Amino acid sequence: MDSYSNTSSGSSPQLSAQDLKNQLKSQLALEYAQQFLETVRGKCFEKCITKPGSSLSGSESSCISRCVDRYIEATGIISKALFSGSQ
Repeated sequence: MDSYSNTSSGSSPQLSAQDLKNQLKSQLALEYAQQFLETVRGKCFEKCITKPGSSLSGSESSCISRCVDRYIEATGIISKALFSGSQ
């Protein structure tokens, strides 16, 4: 049998439906955060870093900060619109 089957044998404890739901939510949130960071890192690096070097210039640092802030703000607006419309 696979690991998702309900069996009474074995030593692993059975998860309640709520525990399973919470675990799934946590895994999805982690995956979303990783994808978000990867996207922001790529887009902001491409936009702001003109000459890669051992350190960031002041303008590059400011650009990255603004870029990340905009992505966070836009994601919040989109999330609110999506989740407020489904209730």
